Amino acid sequence: MEINENNFERLANYLQQTLNPDPEVRRPAERFIESIEVSQNYPLLCLHLIDRPQVDMTIRVAAAIAFKNFIKRNWGFHLDNDGPNKVSESDRTGIKGLIVPMMLKSPAAIQKQLSDAVSIIGKYDFPTKWPELMDEMIEKFATGDFHIINGVLQTAHSLFKRYRYEFKSQELWEEIKYVLDKMAKPLTDLLQATLGLAEAHAGNKEALSVIYNSLVLVCKVFFSLNSQDLPEFFEDNMETWMKAFHGLLTVDVPCLKTDDDEDAGVLEHLRSQICENLCMYALKYDEEFSPYMPQFVTAVWELLVKSHIHTKYDALVSNALRFLSTVAERTHYRHLFEDPNVLASICEKVIIPNMDFRVSDEELFEDNPEEYIRRDIEGSDVETRRRAACDLVKSLLQKFEAKIVEIFGQYLQVLLAKYAENPATNWKAKDTAIYLVTSMASKGQTQKLGVTQTSELVPLPQFTQQQIIPELERADVNQLPVLKADALKFIMTFRTILGPQIIVATMPLVSKHLGAASVVVHTYAACAIDKILTMRGPDKQPIVTKEILSPLSAELIAGLFAAITVQGSNENEYIMKCIMRVLNTLQEASLPFMIVVLPRLTDILSTVAKNPSKPHFNHYLFETLSLSVKLVCKADPNAVSSFEEALFPVFQGILQQDVLEFMPYVFQMLSLFLEIREGKSNIPDTYLALFPCLLTPALWERPGNVTPLIRLLCAFVRQASAQISADDKLNGVLGVFQKMIASKNNDHEGFYLLQNLLLYYPAEELGRSMRQIFSLLFQRLSSSKTTKFVRSFIVFLCLYTARVGPQALIQMIESIQAQMFGMVVERVFIPDINKVSGELEQKIVSVGITKLLCECPEMLAEPYVLFWPQLLQTVVQIFELPPDESAIDGDNFIEIEDVPGYQAAYSQLNFAQSKPVDPLPDVGNVRQHLVQNLGKLAQANGGKVRTLIAALPADHQEALQKYCAQSGVQIA
Repeated sequence: MEINENNFERLANYLQQTLNPDPEVRRPAERFIESIEVSQNYPLLCLHLIDRPQVDMTIRVAAAIAFKNFIKRNWGFHLDNDGPNKVSESDRTGIKGLIVPMMLKSPAAIQKQLSDAVSIIGKYDFPTKWPELMDEMIEKFATGDFHIINGVLQTAHSLFKRYRYEFKSQELWEEIKYVLDKMAKPLTDLLQATLGLAEAHAGNKEALSVIYNSLVLVCKVFFSLNSQDLPEFFEDNMETWMKAFHGLLTVDVPCLKTDDDEDAGVLEHLRSQICENLCMYALKYDEEFSPYMPQFVTAVWELLVKSHIHTKYDALVSNALRFLSTVAERTHYRHLFEDPNVLASICEKVIIPNMDFRVSDEELFEDNPEEYIRRDIEGSDVETRRRAACDLVKSLLQKFEAKIVEIFGQYLQVLLAKYAENPATNWKAKDTAIYLVTSMASKGQTQKLGVTQTSELVPLPQFTQQQIIPELERADVNQLPVLKADALKFIMTFRTILGPQIIVATMPLVSKHLGAASVVVHTYAACAIDKILTMRGPDKQPIVTKEILSPLSAELIAGLFAAITVQGSNENEYIMKCIMRVLNTLQEASLPFMIVVLPRLTDILSTVAKNPSKPHFNHYLFETLSLSVKLVCKADPNAVSSFEEALFPVFQGILQQDVLEFMPYVFQMLSLFLEIREGKSNIPDTYLALFPCLLTPALWERPGNVTPLIRLLCAFVRQASAQISADDKLNGVLGVFQKMIASKNNDHEGFYLLQNLLLYYPAEELGRSMRQIFSLLFQRLSSSKTTKFVRSFIVFLCLYTARVGPQALIQMIESIQAQMFGMVVERVFIPDINKVSGELEQKIVSVGITKLLCECPEMLAEPYVLFWPQLLQTVVQIFELPPDESAIDGDNFIEIEDVPGYQAAYSQLNFAQSKPVDPLPDVGNVRQHLVQNLGKLAQANGGKVRTLIAALPADHQEALQKYCAQSGVQIA
């Protein structure tokens, strides 16, 4: 792709179309850009387009985003996926030469995208393949131009941010040391110079705004560089940094205070980051930081008391509270808090005000319920005042439980009395009371079970009966919706503690709230029902059985499908998950409702397929469809044709429109349909017409498609081998096998396909390709051996032995290279058989090796007889020892689960899973199978077999004798 005016114009035009809300315009443009991004010069074309001031800003930003996504998907693809290098060396060099200077002079919106791209490139190339980057950045500190300096700091922040969460390793230490040697002193000098400029420009709002933005970024880079360990330079210069932090927390800068109550200003951002830095030092470097602790506790305390309830202070208040929580948890700082007056002051001036339900919370509840839910019950409210106040309560409870419960007990009575005076007006007092009880009572909790440990000083059952149940019993489900949501959340949170009796009794009250107009209330009702239906008693059985649920089922299903029609809940993942859970609990009792459920689910699928936007909702939708198919077809397998009739048109649309997000799900459901048909009816022509499309190379380029497509291909192989043969499509299938085997990520999928071909495809035709298949496997074994590949290879060789015969295996391997079978036994079987894990896989291996030992005369003759006892020893070890988990020497392969970029990753549908098939059903007890065959061999070969067995270690011989005794077999 040449860099010329014509291509600039085309690219700009298509980027413009990707911003179009109409999917008919947007999708083709996205597909076009995806198709050209593999061309050489594409990323450079994007960069030059970004750099053109005459181009419309929205297109330049779109080009910057497209460039960043290109880098994200392709820069490290060959390293992460054992695939081809998708970026040419000339493009790599060109990008690294252009990107930093361009980023530094770009407007903020573009600078952010390019900065992210630099950090992605840095993840793979920095510092070894991009050593000049640090010097190029640091020299810009001397320019005095804060637009450039801030660009450098933003890039440094993006580049070093990963130090906050990466696992410790020698490689990481060496990189951080390299960065510290280059960056620590210039960063400290920049801090001091910037503080000097702040003093010089006191009162100049415009200058201070830029200067303080630099200080925010300096503090962020400081956090990253100190995250893994306390660097020597920063320890030596701690006085400089702590003095700066203290000054910035306490100094009054009136001109930087904003009138905006919603969005935090630069002053709030800076102080919030400083509190985060202090929190890290208090947590990780307590000993070195302790001399500074008292002054910072005072400074943070005063900051909290002065901070208003406005939203713009939320992050600052949260981080300040987290700092106090961290300090309060340390026993040696107990003296700072143990005075009852101090505790009472903390409760009154800091905790209670930050637990109150504010006007901004109310607006969020009503106007943006999705965000409210995300913050409140998904645990992403880490940054909220309430969560931080709750954490401070928990920290104080660890050391002062009785005193804190006593102080808050008094507040609790006041709040509940205020609510009782006038519920309609004072409902916020009860909201705070419920949150306060939740904070005091919770000691330990898990995602799966909710709160599992509570404070003995808080009477939860009594509070539930007196304050929570009455809220749910009100006739009007729309009255005081926030308290309704609080009550439902309380039931969810303490479900394990309250016990089955109370929880089961609340089910009708909870399900009634599915009819609430408030999105938050009916979502919490659905979420509570879902969590209650997963609860199990001490006997591991569900506490809500289908018998208990059946009387409620009609109301529940009607309520759930009514709730999903409410504006704002059309793609509500909690409701869809709850529908799935209800159907799964009811099992066959759900069948009478399917006449209503299935058309509704199909309509929803048709709608969301036009523009998929909620991945979790989509997943639960396909799970619910798969579950419905299984439930109905379990009762009547012929009903599968009705599902096909209803869903095929939608599936066809998804495949034709290339809806990436849904294709892996469609392939799984098609596999499910075929597996239901297996052995009961012939494959309809609609499936056969689809088969050639499944071999299209483009489909296999998307990592998310691979596993479900392999499963679907295998379903075709099992049921339509004759048609595949008649249409001459075996070579296409073997082409897929070849692609899979070449990939370290997907080689196991190739073996699964090969196993199905071996078991179900016409042997004669497959046999003609078998030598080529073996050659490919040996090529891969010699070029890039991994533990996973070797395991799969051993299982395949043993299955081939069990199905085709041991002599056929020897002949096949010897036809590739003389004397090669002995090498396979010596270098693959004997050292690595015990790495095979999984019940079915171990069975295949034991049966295959038993056949080699007992049905192959060559194994009792030179040169292979030498290996006979060793092979028998490995089979006994399969039965007696756990699998060998060690990796093969030189195997550095790590399985990559997250696919870079936006590509739809594979998500396994739980209710569409296939059952594992035993390829050797005739063999039941593998130990008995071994000794019976050894017995027959001994009868035919007399003392030779006994002599070979006598060469085994004593404990292996004992194990064999035990199998003989259990099976009533004697090895003569």
